[in-house]
Amino acid sequence: MLLQRAAVPCYVELLSNGAYVRIAMRIKSADFRVRQAAQVDLKKWPTIVPPVYQTNEQYEELLRKHVKALSAQQELLYASDRYALLLIFQAMDAAGKDGAIQHVMSGVNPQGCQVFSFKHPSATELKHDFLWRTTRDLPERGRIGIFNRSYYEEVLIARVHPEILHAEGLFDQSDERSVWQDRYRSIVDLEGHLHRNGTRIIKFFLHLSKEEQRKRFLDRIDKPEKNWKFSIADVEERQYWKRYMRAYEKALSATSTKHAPWYVVPADDKLNSRLIVSRILLDTIEALQLSYPKTTAARRRELLMLRKELAI
Repeated sequence: MLLQRAAVPCYVELLSNGAYVRIAMRIKSADFRVRQAAQVDLKKWPTIVPPVYQTNEQYEELLRKHVKALSAQQELLYASDRYALLLIFQAMDAAGKDGAIQHVMSGVNPQGCQVFSFKHPSATELKHDFLWRTTRDLPERGRIGIFNRSYYEEVLIARVHPEILHAEGLFDQSDERSVWQDRYRSIVDLEGHLHRNGTRIIKFFLHLSKEEQRKRFLDRIDKPEKNWKFSIADVEERQYWKRYMRAYEKALSATSTKHAPWYVVPADDKLNSRLIVSRILLDTIEALQLSYPKTTAARRRELLMLRKELAI
Protein backbone atom coordinates (compact mmCIF):
# COMPACT_ATOMS: atom_id res chain seq x y z
CA MET A 1 0.00 0.00 0.00
CA LEU A 2 1.28 3.41 -0.98
CA LEU A 3 1.53 5.99 1.81
CA GLN A 4 2.52 9.63 1.71
CA ARG A 5 6.18 10.33 2.24
CA ALA A 6 7.97 13.53 3.06
CA ALA A 7 10.49 12.98 0.29
CA VAL A 8 10.07 10.82 -2.78
CA PRO A 9 12.50 9.93 -5.56
CA CYS A 10 12.26 11.79 -8.86
CA TYR A 11 12.28 10.24 -12.30
CA VAL A 12 12.76 11.59 -15.81
CA GLU A 13 9.95 11.51 -18.36
CA LEU A 14 10.32 12.18 -22.11
CA LEU A 15 7.51 14.35 -23.48
CA SER A 16 6.25 14.45 -27.07
CA ASN A 17 8.02 17.75 -27.76
CA GLY A 18 11.37 16.12 -27.05
CA ALA A 19 11.81 17.75 -23.66
CA TYR A 20 12.74 15.88 -20.53
CA VAL A 21 10.97 16.72 -17.29
CA ARG A 22 11.30 15.50 -13.73
CA ILE A 23 8.28 13.86 -12.15
CA ALA A 24 7.80 13.19 -8.47
CA MET A 25 7.07 9.48 -8.68
CA ARG A 26 6.16 6.68 -11.03
CA ILE A 27 2.82 4.99 -10.79
CA LYS A 28 3.04 1.36 -9.74
CA SER A 29 -0.27 -0.45 -10.06
CA ALA A 30 0.58 -2.81 -7.21
CA ASP A 31 0.74 0.13 -4.77
CA PHE A 32 -3.01 0.62 -5.12
CA ARG A 33 -4.14 -2.98 -5.44
CA VAL A 34 -6.07 -4.72 -2.67
CA ARG A 35 -4.52 -8.12 -2.16
CA GLN A 36 -6.79 -11.13 -2.12
CA ALA A 37 -8.03 -11.96 1.42
CA ALA A 38 -6.63 -8.69 2.79
CA GLN A 39 -8.73 -6.97 5.44
CA VAL A 40 -9.19 -3.42 4.21
CA ASP A 41 -9.06 -0.51 6.65
CA LEU A 42 -9.72 2.59 4.57
CA LYS A 43 -8.32 4.87 7.27
CA LYS A 44 -4.92 3.41 6.39
CA TRP A 45 -5.33 4.06 2.65
CA PRO A 46 -4.49 7.64 1.63
CA THR A 47 -6.93 9.87 -0.21
CA ILE A 48 -4.01 11.85 -1.64
CA VAL A 49 -0.44 10.92 -2.61
CA PRO A 50 2.51 12.83 -4.10
CA PRO A 51 1.49 13.70 -7.68
CA VAL A 52 3.20 12.34 -10.76
CA TYR A 53 2.97 15.73 -12.46
CA GLN A 54 4.42 19.13 -11.54
CA THR A 55 2.27 21.45 -13.66
CA ASN A 56 -1.10 21.28 -15.40
CA GLU A 57 0.72 21.26 -18.73
CA GLN A 58 2.72 18.23 -17.67
CA TYR A 59 -0.46 16.51 -16.50
CA GLU A 60 -2.04 17.10 -19.92
CA GLU A 61 1.01 15.71 -21.68
CA LEU A 62 1.21 12.60 -19.49
CA LEU A 63 -2.49 11.94 -19.93
CA ARG A 64 -2.17 12.31 -23.70
CA LYS A 65 0.59 9.69 -23.69
CA HIS A 66 -1.56 7.30 -21.69
CA VAL A 67 -4.63 7.90 -23.88
CA LYS A 68 -2.63 7.37 -27.08
CA ALA A 69 -1.21 4.10 -25.78
CA LEU A 70 -4.64 2.99 -24.61
CA SER A 71 -6.15 3.75 -28.02
CA ALA A 72 -3.54 1.53 -29.68
CA GLN A 73 -4.20 -1.28 -27.20
CA GLN A 74 -7.95 -0.99 -27.70
CA GLU A 75 -7.48 -1.48 -31.44
CA LEU A 76 -5.47 -4.64 -30.72
CA LEU A 77 -8.16 -5.80 -28.29
CA TYR A 78 -10.80 -5.45 -31.00
CA ALA A 79 -8.68 -7.03 -33.75
CA SER A 80 -7.58 -10.03 -31.70
CA ASP A 81 -11.19 -10.76 -30.62
CA ARG A 82 -10.02 -12.85 -27.68
CA TYR A 83 -10.68 -10.78 -24.56
CA ALA A 84 -13.21 -8.30 -23.26
CA LEU A 85 -12.38 -5.69 -20.66
CA LEU A 86 -14.78 -4.65 -17.88
CA LEU A 87 -14.00 -1.56 -15.81
CA ILE A 88 -16.01 -0.95 -12.65
CA PHE A 89 -16.02 2.44 -10.94
CA GLN A 90 -17.38 2.86 -7.43
CA ALA A 91 -17.06 5.89 -5.16
CA MET A 92 -18.80 8.35 -2.92
CA ASP A 93 -20.54 11.29 -4.61
CA ALA A 94 -18.20 13.91 -6.16
CA ALA A 95 -15.20 11.56 -6.17
CA GLY A 96 -14.65 12.08 -9.91
CA LYS A 97 -15.95 8.90 -11.56
CA ASP A 98 -17.46 10.73 -14.53
CA GLY A 99 -14.34 12.84 -15.06
CA ALA A 100 -12.02 9.84 -14.86
CA ILE A 101 -14.08 7.93 -17.42
CA GLN A 102 -14.37 10.94 -19.73
CA HIS A 103 -10.68 11.88 -19.70
CA VAL A 104 -9.05 8.45 -19.58
CA MET A 105 -11.25 6.99 -22.31
CA SER A 106 -11.21 10.11 -24.50
CA GLY A 107 -9.03 8.53 -27.20
CA VAL A 108 -10.77 5.17 -27.44
CA ASN A 109 -12.87 4.41 -30.51
CA PRO A 110 -16.52 4.80 -29.38
CA GLN A 111 -17.43 1.68 -31.37
CA GLY A 112 -15.18 -0.36 -29.09
CA CYS A 113 -16.30 1.09 -25.77
CA GLN A 114 -19.61 1.38 -23.94
CA VAL A 115 -20.44 3.13 -20.67
CA PHE A 116 -23.35 2.08 -18.49
CA SER A 117 -24.53 4.05 -15.48
CA PHE A 118 -26.71 2.16 -13.02
CA LYS A 119 -29.22 4.09 -10.93
CA HIS A 120 -32.09 2.82 -8.80
CA PRO A 121 -33.38 -0.51 -10.15
CA SER A 122 -36.72 -0.51 -11.95
CA ALA A 123 -39.74 -2.55 -10.90
CA THR A 124 -38.88 -5.13 -13.56
CA GLU A 125 -35.24 -5.34 -12.45
CA LEU A 126 -36.31 -5.86 -8.84
CA LYS A 127 -38.16 -9.00 -9.89
CA HIS A 128 -34.86 -10.60 -10.97
CA ASP A 129 -31.76 -11.56 -9.01
CA PHE A 130 -29.48 -8.65 -8.09
CA LEU A 131 -26.92 -9.48 -10.82
CA TRP A 132 -29.43 -9.67 -13.68
CA ARG A 133 -29.60 -6.07 -14.85
CA THR A 134 -25.82 -5.59 -15.06
CA THR A 135 -25.18 -8.98 -16.65
CA ARG A 136 -27.24 -7.87 -19.65
CA ASP A 137 -24.69 -5.11 -20.31
CA LEU A 138 -21.45 -7.06 -20.07
CA PRO A 139 -18.97 -6.30 -22.90
CA GLU A 140 -18.54 -8.72 -25.77
CA ARG A 141 -15.10 -9.92 -26.85
CA GLY A 142 -12.96 -7.19 -28.35
CA ARG A 143 -14.72 -4.40 -26.47
CA ILE A 144 -14.34 -2.37 -23.30
CA GLY A 145 -17.34 -2.07 -21.03
CA ILE A 146 -17.47 0.53 -18.26
CA PHE A 147 -19.83 0.33 -15.31
CA ASN A 148 -20.32 3.68 -13.58
CA ARG A 149 -21.61 2.09 -10.39
CA SER A 150 -22.51 -1.56 -10.72
CA TYR A 151 -23.86 -4.66 -9.02
CA TYR A 152 -21.70 -3.60 -6.06
CA GLU A 153 -24.43 -1.10 -5.16
CA GLU A 154 -26.31 -4.13 -3.84
CA VAL A 155 -23.70 -4.66 -1.13
CA LEU A 156 -23.03 -0.95 -0.54
CA ILE A 157 -26.06 1.34 -0.54
CA ALA A 158 -28.33 -1.61 0.22
CA ARG A 159 -26.20 -2.35 3.28
CA VAL A 160 -26.19 1.27 4.46
CA HIS A 161 -29.94 1.51 3.92
CA PRO A 162 -31.42 -1.87 4.96
CA GLU A 163 -34.88 -0.72 3.90
CA ILE A 164 -33.75 -1.20 0.30
CA LEU A 165 -32.95 -4.84 0.99
CA HIS A 166 -36.23 -5.36 2.80
CA ALA A 167 -38.16 -3.76 -0.05
CA GLU A 168 -36.82 -6.46 -2.38
CA GLY A 169 -38.94 -8.92 -0.42
CA LEU A 170 -36.45 -11.77 -0.47
CA PHE A 171 -35.02 -12.05 3.02
CA ASP A 172 -36.05 -12.22 6.59
CA GLN A 173 -34.64 -9.35 8.69
CA SER A 174 -33.22 -11.87 11.15
CA ASP A 175 -31.21 -13.44 8.31
CA GLU A 176 -29.67 -10.19 7.07
CA ARG A 177 -26.05 -11.00 8.00
CA SER A 178 -25.92 -14.07 5.77
CA VAL A 179 -27.33 -12.04 2.88
CA TRP A 180 -24.09 -10.12 2.46
CA GLN A 181 -21.88 -13.19 2.58
CA ASP A 182 -24.09 -14.89 0.01
CA ARG A 183 -23.95 -11.84 -2.25
CA TYR A 184 -20.18 -11.56 -1.96
CA ARG A 185 -19.94 -15.21 -2.95
CA SER A 186 -22.26 -14.67 -5.93
CA ILE A 187 -20.15 -11.71 -7.08
CA VAL A 188 -16.85 -13.60 -6.76
CA ASP A 189 -18.35 -16.59 -8.57
CA LEU A 190 -19.62 -14.38 -11.40
CA GLU A 191 -16.30 -12.59 -11.80
CA GLY A 192 -14.44 -15.89 -11.77
CA HIS A 193 -16.74 -17.23 -14.47
CA LEU A 194 -16.20 -14.10 -16.59
CA HIS A 195 -12.42 -14.33 -16.20
CA ARG A 196 -12.40 -17.97 -17.28
CA ASN A 197 -14.33 -16.94 -20.38
CA GLY A 198 -12.06 -14.11 -21.45
CA THR A 199 -13.36 -11.02 -19.64
CA ARG A 200 -10.69 -9.16 -17.68
CA ILE A 201 -12.10 -7.12 -14.81
CA ILE A 202 -10.57 -4.04 -13.17
CA LYS A 203 -12.38 -2.47 -10.24
CA PHE A 204 -11.64 1.09 -9.10
CA PHE A 205 -12.69 2.57 -5.78
CA LEU A 206 -12.00 6.31 -5.95
CA HIS A 207 -11.09 7.06 -2.35
CA LEU A 208 -12.25 10.57 -1.47
CA SER A 209 -11.96 12.27 1.93
CA LYS A 210 -15.07 13.66 3.56
CA GLU A 211 -13.48 17.13 3.69
CA GLU A 212 -12.66 17.13 -0.02
CA GLN A 213 -16.22 16.05 -0.79
CA ARG A 214 -17.48 19.03 1.25
CA LYS A 215 -15.31 21.40 -0.81
CA ARG A 216 -16.57 19.94 -4.08
CA PHE A 217 -20.18 20.20 -2.95
CA LEU A 218 -19.63 23.86 -2.09
CA ASP A 219 -18.12 24.38 -5.53
CA ARG A 220 -21.22 22.88 -7.11
CA ILE A 221 -23.38 25.31 -5.14
CA ASP A 222 -21.23 28.38 -5.83
CA LYS A 223 -20.88 27.86 -9.59
CA PRO A 224 -24.21 28.12 -11.46
CA GLU A 225 -22.98 25.88 -14.27
CA LYS A 226 -22.51 23.09 -11.72
CA ASN A 227 -25.80 23.50 -9.82
CA TRP A 228 -27.38 20.67 -11.78
CA LYS A 229 -24.87 18.24 -10.26
CA PHE A 230 -26.06 18.90 -6.71
CA SER A 231 -29.15 17.77 -4.78
CA ILE A 232 -30.33 17.68 -1.19
CA ALA A 233 -29.86 13.91 -1.24
CA ASP A 234 -26.10 14.46 -1.60
CA VAL A 235 -26.01 16.25 1.75
CA GLU A 236 -28.32 13.72 3.41
CA GLU A 237 -26.04 10.83 2.43
CA ARG A 238 -23.05 12.48 4.14
CA GLN A 239 -24.51 11.60 7.54
CA TYR A 240 -23.99 7.94 6.63
CA TRP A 241 -20.30 8.41 5.76
CA LYS A 242 -18.96 5.99 8.38
CA ARG A 243 -21.49 3.34 7.40
CA TYR A 244 -20.47 3.68 3.76
CA MET A 245 -16.81 3.34 4.65
CA ARG A 246 -17.52 0.16 6.62
CA ALA A 247 -19.60 -1.21 3.73
CA TYR A 248 -16.77 -0.48 1.28
CA GLU A 249 -14.19 -2.05 3.57
CA LYS A 250 -16.21 -5.26 3.82
CA ALA A 251 -16.94 -5.39 0.09
CA LEU A 252 -13.34 -4.72 -0.95
CA SER A 253 -12.04 -7.28 1.56
CA ALA A 254 -14.45 -9.98 0.39
CA THR A 255 -14.31 -9.48 -3.37
CA SER A 256 -10.80 -8.41 -4.36
CA THR A 257 -9.29 -11.45 -6.04
CA LYS A 258 -6.25 -12.24 -8.13
CA HIS A 259 -8.31 -12.25 -11.31
CA ALA A 260 -10.68 -9.38 -10.46
CA PRO A 261 -8.76 -7.02 -8.18
CA TRP A 262 -9.89 -3.83 -6.51
CA TYR A 263 -7.69 -0.74 -6.77
CA VAL A 264 -8.07 1.98 -4.13
CA VAL A 265 -7.26 5.17 -6.03
CA PRO A 266 -6.55 8.35 -4.00
CA ALA A 267 -9.17 10.80 -5.33
CA ASP A 268 -8.60 14.11 -3.53
CA ASP A 269 -6.42 15.20 -6.49
CA LYS A 270 -8.59 14.60 -9.57
CA LEU A 271 -5.75 14.98 -12.05
CA ASN A 272 -3.50 12.54 -10.25
CA SER A 273 -6.31 10.01 -9.85
CA ARG A 274 -6.92 10.05 -13.62
CA LEU A 275 -3.26 9.32 -14.29
CA ILE A 276 -3.32 6.48 -11.77
CA VAL A 277 -6.45 4.97 -13.34
CA SER A 278 -5.04 5.21 -16.85
CA ARG A 279 -1.72 3.64 -15.78
CA ILE A 280 -3.46 0.72 -14.04
CA LEU A 281 -5.64 0.19 -17.09
CA LEU A 282 -2.63 0.23 -19.41
CA ASP A 283 -0.67 -2.16 -17.22
CA THR A 284 -3.58 -4.61 -17.25
CA ILE A 285 -4.23 -4.55 -20.98
CA GLU A 286 -0.53 -4.59 -21.92
CA ALA A 287 -0.10 -7.72 -19.78
CA LEU A 288 -2.45 -9.52 -22.19
CA GLN A 289 0.30 -9.23 -24.85
CA LEU A 290 -2.22 -8.64 -27.61
CA SER A 291 -1.29 -8.85 -31.29
CA TYR A 292 -2.99 -8.63 -34.64
CA PRO A 293 -4.26 -11.96 -36.03
CA LYS A 294 -1.70 -13.71 -38.23
CA THR A 295 -2.61 -14.00 -41.89
CA THR A 296 -2.59 -17.56 -43.23
CA ALA A 297 -0.86 -18.48 -46.47
CA ALA A 298 -4.23 -19.07 -48.16
CA ARG A 299 -5.55 -15.73 -46.99
CA ARG A 300 -2.38 -14.01 -48.18
CA ARG A 301 -2.77 -15.53 -51.67
CA GLU A 302 -6.37 -14.34 -51.75
CA LEU A 303 -5.34 -10.81 -50.80
CA LEU A 304 -2.65 -10.71 -53.50
CA MET A 305 -5.21 -11.76 -56.12
CA LEU A 306 -7.56 -9.02 -54.97
CA ARG A 307 -4.72 -6.53 -55.11
CA LYS A 308 -4.07 -7.42 -58.74
CA GLU A 309 -7.72 -6.77 -59.56
CA LEU A 310 -7.63 -3.40 -57.83
CA ALA A 311 -4.44 -2.44 -59.65
CA ILE A 312 -6.11 -2.73 -63.06
